[in-house]
Amino acid sequence: MMRILIVDDERLARAELRRLLAAHPEVEVAGEAANAAQAIEQVAALRPDLLLLDVQMPGASGFDLLQALDAAPEVIFTTAFDEYALRAFEVNALDYLQKPIQAPRLAAALQRAAQRLGMPAPAAMPPPQKLFIKDGDRCWFVALERIRLFESEGNYTRVHFDDQRPLMVRSLAQLEQQLERAGPRFFRASRRHIVNLDAVATITSNDAGGLDLRLGDGALVEVSRRRAALLRASAKTVTGS
Repeated sequence: MMRILIVDDERLARAELRRLLAAHPEVEVAGEAANAAQAIEQVAALRPDLLLLDVQMPGASGFDLLQALDAAPEVIFTTAFDEYALRAFEVNALDYLQKPIQAPRLAAALQRAAQRLGMPAPAAMPPPQKLFIKDGDRCWFVALERIRLFESEGNYTRVHFDDQRPLMVRSLAQLEQQLERAGPRFFRASRRHIVNLDAVATITSNDAGGLDLRLGDGALVEVSRRRAALLRASAKTVTGS
C-alpha cells in the first residue's frame, strides 16, 4: 500500500485529489497539510511514501519544504503554474501535474511512483489503440502508432498520418487527455502540437534554448525551453537513466 500525504493550501484542491485517489485502492491518503510547517510535522509523524505537493503556499513554498526535510519522500508536484517545471525536475521530482489534474495523468504518475518505490504498479485503464476520425463524409479508424502529429487549429485538430491530414472536431486539449493513457509515445511539444516521438527523425537544440524536432516527413516542431526540460525528464523516466 502506497501511503500519500497531500500538501496544498487550498481545501478544495485537497478534496479533489482525495476524490481522484479514491479510484486507486492500492494507495492510502495518510494525511493532509495546508502549509509547509504542517507538512514537516506530518512527514515526521506519518512517514508517507509519496508527497502530492503544491508549489505556491503561504509562508513557504513546496521547494522550501523539501529543503527543510532531512529525508524527503518521493514527490509529485501539483500546481496551477507551469513555470516551475524545470526546477521541479532539478530536485528529482517524479512528475509535475498541472491543475486541473486529469485522472489519466495522475494514474500515470502513480505508476511511476510505484516503480520508483518497488511496489506493485496501480491498475491502469487499458490504453487506447486506435482513433476514430471523421472529416466531412470521410472516416478513418487509425492505429495510434501511424499518427505522427496532432496540430491545433482553434477548436479543431489536424491529424497527420500516412499521406492524410484530416481535421477533427476536437480540441488538442481533449485529445491530450485521451493520449495520456497511450503512454510516453505522445508528447505535448507546444500549445499547437502533440508529437509522436516514434516519428521523430532528429532532435537538435535551437537558439532559444529549446529543441527542434524534425519528423520523418520533414515537418519541424519547435519545443520551448520549458517543454524541452519536460521532454528530457520524460526520456529519463522511460529509459530509467
